[in-house]
Amino acid sequence: MSRVKEFNLPDLGEGLTEGEILKWLVTVGDDITLNQPIVEVETAKAAVEIPAKWAGRVITIFHGEGETIDVGTPIIAIDTDPNAGPLPDSGPGEASGTTAPSAASLAAVEVAPAEGAVEPGLIGGPAPGGRTPVLVGYGPKTTTAKRRPRASAPATSAAPATPAAPAVPAPAVPAPAVPAPAVPAPAPTAPTPARPAAAQPGPAIPRQGPPAPATGGPVRSGANGVLAKPPVRKLARDLGVDLTALVGTGPQGSITRDDVQAAVAAVAEQSAGSAVAAGRAFVAGEREQRIPVKGVRKLTAENMVSSAFTAPHVTEFLTVDMTRSMRALERIKGLPDWRDVRVSPLLLVAKAVLLTIKRYPMVNSSWDCDHIVVKDYVNLGIAAATERGLVVPNIKDAGELPLRGLAEAMTELVGTAKAGRTTPADMSGGTFTITNVGVFGVDTGTPILPPGEAAILAFGAVREMPWVHKKKIRIRQVTTLGLSFDHRIIDGELGSKFLRDVGAFLTDPEAALLAWG
Repeated sequence: MSRVKEFNLPDLGEGLTEGEILKWLVTVGDDITLNQPIVEVETAKAAVEIPAKWAGRVITIFHGEGETIDVGTPIIAIDTDPNAGPLPDSGPGEASGTTAPSAASLAAVEVAPAEGAVEPGLIGGPAPGGRTPVLVGYGPKTTTAKRRPRASAPATSAAPATPAAPAVPAPAVPAPAVPAPAVPAPAPTAPTPARPAAAQPGPAIPRQGPPAPATGGPVRSGANGVLAKPPVRKLARDLGVDLTALVGTGPQGSITRDDVQAAVAAVAEQSAGSAVAAGRAFVAGEREQRIPVKGVRKLTAENMVSSAFTAPHVTEFLTVDMTRSMRALERIKGLPDWRDVRVSPLLLVAKAVLLTIKRYPMVNSSWDCDHIVVKDYVNLGIAAATERGLVVPNIKDAGELPLRGLAEAMTELVGTAKAGRTTPADMSGGTFTITNVGVFGVDTGTPILPPGEAAILAFGAVREMPWVHKKKIRIRQVTTLGLSFDHRIIDGELGSKFLRDVGAFLTDPEAALLAWG
């Protein structure tokens, strides 16, 4: 058994197919222990630390930080018995981090056979006896490709009037210069050859176009007397370039793609120059930033698009007087047992939602083809904005927690999300979500349902506003709630009753706790 083992990127949950390496926690040459964190990887769900599968010494790191790799791709090689002596032909390149190991080191690595490998002799596999497999009617290529010499001679030729000697005897009757048969290939991107010197004499040309080639060979003109290949002509038509106004730099004075594109660039530069005279010219791509969509942000985008065009959304709003709730929070903060617990208005909103769900269980459900699945448990999701994008971890069985336990779970959940340590398991299985847009000073919004959930509540900012209280206008602390729900499951009556009762709890939480339990 080989002592060097490759560790592949594992599936980190729910069928994820790729991950981005955020940070290596080890370097080449480090001695590591079993289950020691070795790398931090961001998937579409969250950023997680991956532990080592074996103890030993790191000999190779195959991918650097910032690379996105597929699940199952080797990311690190570990020598599981570093005290047994040096590896065969272990060169200094292995100590450089991500440099490829030597051939002997790779030969000592234990690698699983490729999935779906083809046996020798079959289509797609190696031929028996080392024979090179080829198509029927074609032999294996035994020579190297050679570039044909250019038709034009250097401008400093001693005898410019004498044509270059052809490679084959010239026919008795002059024939048009037709390129030799070859496999069609795209236009070459070789450097543009030098144009013929303008000082050399030549025959008068009745049009503005390419001069006669220096070799003196016959030239076949295309339409309008312009020598250009069909792809070049099409490019000129698409870009609106007049070929007759160009001087070709290709073989025998033909017009190339570079000539056409140079003409377009010249016109654009001229237009930009005139625009600069009036002010700063706008150039496409200038003063712009392109951010790749990946990881958490990519998954969020896909989920939001899927939800928005799958579930028929309805949103209702309710403005609530939270003055008594804010006073109750101040009293809770003053209790000795609550001094070390973070308390915010979101805590009472979460408690209001959990108690109201017990009254209307259909709100805590999901749509499954021809069935509505009503959950007897509440995995309460709290949307959290992080540097990597929006994540929605959830508190499992939140409905079974007392008020203090709910406060502690919310504090831990938000702290873990802000640190980017939320695991995929913490973000799966949610049944109802609260998004607290009030922390950004926003009154409310129309939130989009997380996939698989029937309702989501937006909690807006709590503001001091004039409010009619006991038939008098007073300054009260007011907020606005926004409830979006799946109209296939929740009709207008059910959604309205649910939102009304959540508002009633926040209006007088002490009375609601006594009445609702």
